[in-house]
Amino acid sequence: MPELRELDGLLVNTRKLRATDLSRLIQRGEVSSEEVMRHHLDTIEALNPDVNAVVTLTPEAAQNEARAADQARARGDDLGLLHGLPVAHKDLVDTSGVRTTYGSPIFADHVPDCDALIVERLKGAGAISIGKTNTPEFGAGSQTFNPVFGVTRNPYDTTRTCGGSSGGAAVALACGMVPIADGSDLGGSLRNPANFCNVVGFRPSPGRVPTWPSDVGWFPLAVQGPMARTVEDVALMLSAIAGPDPRSPISIEDPGDRFGKPLGRDFTGCRLAWSRDLGSLPVDPAITDAIEAQRTTFEQLGCEIVDGEPDFSGADEAFQVWRAWLFELGFGDLLDDHREQMKDTVIWNIEAGRKLTGADVSRAEQKRTQLYHRVQAFLSDHEYLICPVSQVPPFDIETEYITEIGGVRMDTYLDWMRSCYYISVTGCPSISVPCGFTPDGLPVGVQIVGRHHDDWGVLQLAHTFQEATQIWKHPPAICED
Repeated sequence: MPELRELDGLLVNTRKLRATDLSRLIQRGEVSSEEVMRHHLDTIEALNPDVNAVVTLTPEAAQNEARAADQARARGDDLGLLHGLPVAHKDLVDTSGVRTTYGSPIFADHVPDCDALIVERLKGAGAISIGKTNTPEFGAGSQTFNPVFGVTRNPYDTTRTCGGSSGGAAVALACGMVPIADGSDLGGSLRNPANFCNVVGFRPSPGRVPTWPSDVGWFPLAVQGPMARTVEDVALMLSAIAGPDPRSPISIEDPGDRFGKPLGRDFTGCRLAWSRDLGSLPVDPAITDAIEAQRTTFEQLGCEIVDGEPDFSGADEAFQVWRAWLFELGFGDLLDDHREQMKDTVIWNIEAGRKLTGADVSRAEQKRTQLYHRVQAFLSDHEYLICPVSQVPPFDIETEYITEIGGVRMDTYLDWMRSCYYISVTGCPSISVPCGFTPDGLPVGVQIVGRHHDDWGVLQLAHTFQEATQIWKHPPAICED
């Protein structure tokens, strides 16, 4: 695909196009779906060997579907919101007829016979799958590696991690391999890799994007959602995947098309809470400095900024207990039959679930409910909470997980992700949007947290901040022409 295309009278680099712009070109017939697909497959061929983001590629099927998309447009068929856009699916998400390993050797040759609901909706909106992106084993841990496909590297420094568990998706986006990608988030898996790779990861309200299949239909901590290079691209994708579905008992009734509206808003007088550490968490100074440097940006947008945060006591226990409960439920039988094929941290999390008592679970739920009410009271006086996404910058690829921050010991493989999973427990929508870089040139995101079910408001502030800073336009060196 030619590197330069005319868009609104200007020559632009197609690799840097937003998904919204690329969609407009396709819908107008100014570029063909087949041409777009060929460009993205060429980019994967050129860059994927260096980063290992896409682990199962379906080029022939993708090219055939792109040709069919062009034929549909030529016939005058109704075109979906994402018509002709390449998309990649996280390797935790079932894809009919396409290998889905969950990052585990137990499922190395597993091929599902049906699509997950999020895949159904992306296909229904006209997006074309190019394959699967890498993830840690069963999505456990915010460092993307597994024994099936190996490690995924950060394109800004290939000696560093890209985060996880939607790490392959974040890297594929940062490198221009796809314009949109799906991901999932229990303790930060949409936000943390986006933060490490200078892209956008949005954790929607539980039920905003219905999850199916699932053995825990009422479980509110695990969500699926969109990732892209810009907030408007995330909103475009969300408009296609959000909306109610009877297979998910907690699905929100609001239709997805509300997210297709213009994101602009005047934030004069908007009250923000500014938290450097969510009250007590250790945070690397490089993270603090990058976020503090953008405080004036929010002020220039007209926001009124107040230092502070809700009381997050109980968040740690609530998250750890419910995560352990979920792991035992989901993987307990596998542990009994395939223990030798599972990594130590997954085994530990399952066994932690087996030690839980009814009193442990009931106390965790009580603390989660108390936290919910404290956060709602706090956000009634502050429309948003601004805080770090991650407590550390991208770390060495050989380090499985962080064990110490600023002299504070991390007791488990999860502890260094508290700045994300505390927010998961609240149920509030949150987003990671590019914020700056460390002195070493590593990306840093800022986390914007909104009120209960105010996904739209979170997207609006993130978009306005993005447009004021334009940090998303700084690609990794391996992508520069």
